[in-house]
Amino acid sequence: MFNRSRLNLAYWFALSMGSILIAFTGVVYTLEADDKLQDFDEKLYLTVKDIDNRTYYRPDQGDWLLAKGTTLVGENSLSPQNELLYVRWYNRNWKLIQFVGSTHDLKPVMEPKKRFETIYINGVAPSQQAIRQLTVPIRYNKRVVGYIQAATPLNPLQADLNRTLVILTLGVPVTLGIIGLTGWILGGIAMQPIRQSYERLQRFTADASHELRNPLAAILSNAQVALIPNLESGSQEECVKEIETAAKAMGGLIEDLLFLARHEGPINGAALIEQISVGDLLKPLVDYGRTQAFRRNRTFVHDIPNHTATVKVNAQLLRRALTNLLDNAFKYTKDDGMVQLRLQVQANHVLIQVEDDGVGIPEADLLQIFERFYRVDAARSRHTGGFGLGLSIAQQVVRAHNGQITATSNVGKGSNFQVQLPLN
Repeated sequence: MFNRSRLNLAYWFALSMGSILIAFTGVVYTLEADDKLQDFDEKLYLTVKDIDNRTYYRPDQGDWLLAKGTTLVGENSLSPQNELLYVRWYNRNWKLIQFVGSTHDLKPVMEPKKRFETIYINGVAPSQQAIRQLTVPIRYNKRVVGYIQAATPLNPLQADLNRTLVILTLGVPVTLGIIGLTGWILGGIAMQPIRQSYERLQRFTADASHELRNPLAAILSNAQVALIPNLESGSQEECVKEIETAAKAMGGLIEDLLFLARHEGPINGAALIEQISVGDLLKPLVDYGRTQAFRRNRTFVHDIPNHTATVKVNAQLLRRALTNLLDNAFKYTKDDGMVQLRLQVQANHVLIQVEDDGVGIPEADLLQIFERFYRVDAARSRHTGGFGLGLSIAQQVVRAHNGQITATSNVGKGSNFQVQLPLN
């Protein structure tokens, strides 16, 4: 699926960029052709004006006389581009008076529609020789006495444009290939986060369905046992208790999943945020820690100095995140073990630490413990009733408050979770 999507991205990228490239190439070629033709015409015009300056009008005979030594047609032509094919003089009634050079097409001519004209010799097919013809009026005593007409082959211009066309023709496919390859690479880069998100979603869905399957199986099996006729009341009561336990576990899992879905990203809404002192924020956690220590036969130590520092947080969400850290600390600490809750107020932030002397976490698992449904010891986690969502919830809440959560641990010696929050 992702390879097909990547191929489609590369295809449409190459198609769109290729269309732009082809259009741009056409515009460039057209502009280049117009520019070269304009330069060609300008040189032809200068040549004709030079011929005009070397021509003397003889009113008594009604014709023109060239200056001695003037060469118009041939290799020594005045044309800086190529030899002139012909030069013709017409009177003001468009009657041919004189000509030099080619004698083709000497039939009577009408007044040209344009100053510059492109003429195809012996036909109009593009394969025939094309010439560029210029017609300018000749003035004598401020009046038009005739016209001079000259032409030169367009071969040099066509050869130059053909070279440009060959370069563009060869360059466009190569560039399209590079664009396609670039589109394929960029498509892979663009698809990478989507692929990762899809893989996480698949893993999350598989893990969630797996975790829900266990309590559902417990509920179903106990319900079937409870429905057995003539079953002792004590056994029925045990089945109902098992169903209740499984339903509570399922409800807790669903609640955690809904929490993760609802609180994705930064926390928005001023109504959810309050400015609270760090001591007031942690006071309920101290009471919770004492209760858990009494119930689980653990030692709970807290170091919460009286400080006026305040943080701007959603107190309910943040307490839930810290409660999850305390729950994990109590779960994975042996009897008579110690759990500590400490607070340090620093220059720009507060540091809340939850430390235990429990079983610890292997170093290889430290980078993954905040992933959803990840458990270092799946068997132990199920025995303690965990689903592997507590640390993920804690990380999501802390990040939503622009904070940071980290963990350090030594196997057999315990773990230390640190939550860093910016001061208000």
